[in-house]
Amino acid sequence: MNLITSENILLVGSVLLMAGVMFGKYSYRSGLPLLLIFLLVGMAFGCDGLGIQFDDTETAQFIGMIALCVILFSGGMSTRVSSIKPVLVPGVMLATAGVLLTALLTGVFIWWLSGMSWTNIHFALLPSLLLAATMSSTDSASVFGILGSRKVGLKYNLRPMLELESGSNDPMAYMLTILLVEAITLGGSLDAAGVAMQLLLQFGVGIAGGLLMGRVTSRLIDIYVRIGRKSSGEDPAQASSMISILIIGAAFFTFAAANDLGGNGYLAIYILGICLGNASLPGRRAIGRFVDGMAWLAQIVVFLMLGLLVNPSEMLAVAPVSLLIGVFMIVAGRPLSVFATLWPMRRIPFKAKAYVSWVGLRGAVPIIFATYPVVARVEGAAQIFNIVFFVTLLSLLVQGTTVVAAARRLRMVDDSAADDDGFGVELDDTLPTSLQTMVIADEHLAAGNTLRDMRLPEGSLVMMIRRDGKYIVPNGSRKLLPGDALLIIKED
Repeated sequence: MNLITSENILLVGSVLLMAGVMFGKYSYRSGLPLLLIFLLVGMAFGCDGLGIQFDDTETAQFIGMIALCVILFSGGMSTRVSSIKPVLVPGVMLATAGVLLTALLTGVFIWWLSGMSWTNIHFALLPSLLLAATMSSTDSASVFGILGSRKVGLKYNLRPMLELESGSNDPMAYMLTILLVEAITLGGSLDAAGVAMQLLLQFGVGIAGGLLMGRVTSRLIDIYVRIGRKSSGEDPAQASSMISILIIGAAFFTFAAANDLGGNGYLAIYILGICLGNASLPGRRAIGRFVDGMAWLAQIVVFLMLGLLVNPSEMLAVAPVSLLIGVFMIVAGRPLSVFATLWPMRRIPFKAKAYVSWVGLRGAVPIIFATYPVVARVEGAAQIFNIVFFVTLLSLLVQGTTVVAAARRLRMVDDSAADDDGFGVELDDTLPTSLQTMVIADEHLAAGNTLRDMRLPEGSLVMMIRRDGKYIVPNGSRKLLPGDALLIIKED
């Protein structure tokens, strides 16, 4: 009897999705990151759990590539240029020099460990650097997911800096991984000049491709909207859905075209997301919900799949050395690279740099990158994959569960910097107005605790008050409390 049928694949896949969602509901109670729950569910259903066999690394790599495209594009869409401008330099430095330093420091440490007689890994320098390179970037899905779900406001513009870093540092880690895989499989060595030229080509084509496709896609959307106006009239909901599909198609085209031209597709797709996220789009909130839903589905699928792919019994064989590598990255590799990279930025205080050092979460991306040595049949690739998986679990368990606690301990939380969610209200893009959310702090009530005492800018009006999950229609005599969120409409 053939058990591998289309119906059975759909059956198992649907059970995994539903189980992940239901178990994920308890992530707040347990303090575990939501994406870690999906990873553990995948492991529970895998070969060492309920017995689902999945060992197709090439398929996993392909699915991971598609998922990473959607995740990075969604991250770019949610990135506001106005918020990243003040942190553009440190964010880019962390995404490039920071990744390179992390890979070098961790690679040398792994090489040193390999020379010890008591360890069960014996990597030469290049494989050690390859192992480190796969883990050198922070994971955008983990960072976006934890900071976004907890709605944490951070001082010193740390949140946009961390999101910019995590959204844009995957290309650097990807390039290092591919270059080292090629150097090992081709039996060559790394030529500094050749590596520099390759990096310039990847970054140049990736940036140019993302910017160009941003303009082209915006133009296609304008054409689509004009066609709709000239016809009998398209339903707005249908128009938003079609534009969302058009945008997703443009994202995958951008990735593929940039790669074919020798550039970095991941960088191109992230920049495309930034371009479209900051453009004037009809039905922006509906499109945003569509892209966010796609990103969550991509994250869930890839974490479940990677959980199925790993064999926990094999991972236990490298657990001691993996623990040493993971601890080194958390307490030495990441902090040293962050402080070295941000050393010229004197305006960023020591505690802020310490917090950035702590939020070096690993996630699905390192595991996806670890499949490249397996597919290329690099010697020791199985050990590389299992070590990366273990370090990812350690990072999510240790760092992922303490992101908010560390921010409070270092006094980096800014309670007034809440997410500007607009209370779910969407304005037509043609109106000369915009919405913003303001959280009341003690200093806002210095002149009085009613709305009429608030000194709002001219042309601003409070539309709604949110208090403890309840919504209140405002009036001038309404008393305000610290923690109240105000929905404000203002003239542009």
